[in-house]
Amino acid sequence: MKRLGISLYPGKSNEDEDVQYIEKAHQYGYTRIFTNLLQLTDENKATLLPVIEKTIRYAKNLNFEIFIDVAPRTFKVLGIEPNDLSFFNELGVDGIRLDEGVGAKETSDMTYNPYGIKIELNMSVMNHYIDNVMDFEPNRACLVGCHNFYPHRYAGISEAFFLEGSKKFKKYGLRTAAFVSSKVGDFGPWPVTEGLPTLEDHRGLPVTTQAQHLWATGLIDDVIISNCYPSEAELEILSHLKDEPITFDAKLFDEISDLEKKIAIEEPHFYRGDVSEYMIRSTQSRVKYKNEPFPAHHTVAIKRGDILIDNEEYGQYKGELQIALKPMLNTGKVNVIGRIEPHDLPLLNYLKPWAHFKFNIKEKD
Repeated sequence: MKRLGISLYPGKSNEDEDVQYIEKAHQYGYTRIFTNLLQLTDENKATLLPVIEKTIRYAKNLNFEIFIDVAPRTFKVLGIEPNDLSFFNELGVDGIRLDEGVGAKETSDMTYNPYGIKIELNMSVMNHYIDNVMDFEPNRACLVGCHNFYPHRYAGISEAFFLEGSKKFKKYGLRTAAFVSSKVGDFGPWPVTEGLPTLEDHRGLPVTTQAQHLWATGLIDDVIISNCYPSEAELEILSHLKDEPITFDAKLFDEISDLEKKIAIEEPHFYRGDVSEYMIRSTQSRVKYKNEPFPAHHTVAIKRGDILIDNEEYGQYKGELQIALKPMLNTGKVNVIGRIEPHDLPLLNYLKPWAHFKFNIKEKD
């Protein structure tokens, strides 16, 4: 089941604003929170820990699952041993994220802690660490993975690297997560923040495109907004898309007919199973509207991402909707009625045969 999450950075944020953010996220069905203790020091722990504890208690009352990022130095600051998770149990967290410095056997042992606290591993480091952990037979119910995020432009991971690392974790049946970056959020845990995506290709893109890409890979369960604070519109639209098929942002051209507009927006669409490398076919509209006229118009050259409807010159195919996957010659039989927005074109690579899809029609600039 897909889930949505947010991130909080006590010590860098306003406590009242954090509470409002938690409430708003809860309202839209978000169920997970990422936060961290990496900023904890001997000098600030007396003032910062109470703030973190208060925030966690508030979120737990709303049934959020809370993961907290720690490092070996965090255990030293807290004066606890890595194999004693009683502090985190008392704090109320559901999982701790281990980024570095803990051996495979020790990690496996930690999954058998008496509190059921989950151990989350960094999926963005390509090595055999997860394989080594699995060699020690961990409690898989308490082992999960999550990718990193990257505040430095051009430092995010590539799609190929992301897929390879994610497959390693999914191979073992582990729950996975990754981060998306709000276009309006302006801070994270570190001074530098040029967005906080997992994938570099996602930097600057709408959260909808980022999240749909992650889910479309079939390798990510939880999508977490990494920076603070996203807009309410971003929170809301992700909550709707979570349970929807791939939805392409698109624009329709002015000269299309009311029927063509209705077909694009209101009719259900699915990717016909006999796959063409040139187009995605949605054929039900040609059956439903076989007796309606589809006069030829805007029969221009076809580009990848164009939304098409066959006109009367195509005989029994008239009324069929398609999405172009490649440039094609238009012989006058195809009306080009709109176009998928450039940021959503990569999602075409992940639409599978028989999968449903929709269009989110954007207003013209």
